[in-house]
Amino acid sequence: MTAALKSPLKSYEFRREREKTWHELEALVSRAEKRGLKALPADDLLRLPTLYRATLSSLSVARSISLDQNVLTYLESLSARAYFQVYGARSSLFEGIAHFLKHGFPAAVRAALWPNLIAALWMTLGTVIAFFLVQANADWYYTFAGDMAQGRTPAASTEFLRAGLYDGRDDPLESLYLFATFLFSHNATIGMFAFALGIALGIPTVLLMFYNGLLLGAMLSLYASRGLAWDLVGWLSVHGTTELLAIVLCGGGGLVLARAIVFPDRETRLESLARRGRAAGTLIMGAVLMLFVAGLLEGFARQLLTDITGRYLIGGLMLAFWLTYFALGGRDRRHDRSEPHDDD
Repeated sequence: MTAALKSPLKSYEFRREREKTWHELEALVSRAEKRGLKALPADDLLRLPTLYRATLSSLSVARSISLDQNVLTYLESLSARAYFQVYGARSSLFEGIAHFLKHGFPAAVRAALWPNLIAALWMTLGTVIAFFLVQANADWYYTFAGDMAQGRTPAASTEFLRAGLYDGRDDPLESLYLFATFLFSHNATIGMFAFALGIALGIPTVLLMFYNGLLLGAMLSLYASRGLAWDLVGWLSVHGTTELLAIVLCGGGGLVLARAIVFPDRETRLESLARRGRAAGTLIMGAVLMLFVAGLLEGFARQLLTDITGRYLIGGLMLAFWLTYFALGGRDRRHDRSEPHDDD
């Protein structure tokens, strides 16, 4: 009889001493769930973690002394709700996007500086090799360009090549929209392959960067042989300064994955891949956004703008914008320290 009375008494005393804290926490959590944490006064925001820890302590004690199941269920539910308010996401979708654009993306580019430079080096190497090979023997052009040439071959007339650089202003808007959509899908596919194939030790990624350089170098060589190099570079610069940078970033992201597998440091390869994969994912999301911008520039601005000076102006401004954005975007000590670096 004494033991039977003791257990309810113990439960009653336990609840009486701590119930005020639980109710206060429940009221704060309910208000935060309805109106958001920003609606809480500063004093309540400071009080919330203290109440949460006190409730967790109560839950731990309640489990150890085997209180009745109703109290345990109540405390477990309250602790879970409070956890999401204390440690859960505090930003809206738009705030998350703004933070990504202001801090996440440019910091990820800076953190992967060396993989990005290596990807750019391989693309540049392919461009130079193809340029001089096609200059020496035009038949190399068919090897590098293949089906991508679309009639722009050494057999085409100079007038045909020049017309391809300046025609397009009279195309209907719907046609330009479809063209821009196709280009975005095509370039995004290339970028995703360059990134995803990084898991194969980065070898396919490097080869894809090199191949893209071969195609670019072959076209430059062909147009240079007809005195149209300046025109081609202007034609490419409108979208190319954005598109080529994006593809390089995709290649850099693939090399980040490769490094995680080849050089996992003190972690297991799976742990290294998971940690570096998050940083590479941020890089790729930004690169896809850049490819979308490049698709719009290629499908609209480049086709509608036929003035060579205007094309160089747009291309130069876009290049200056991206380089400045990557170098300075969101650069403050707090955020830069929080971003994982590739050589960590």
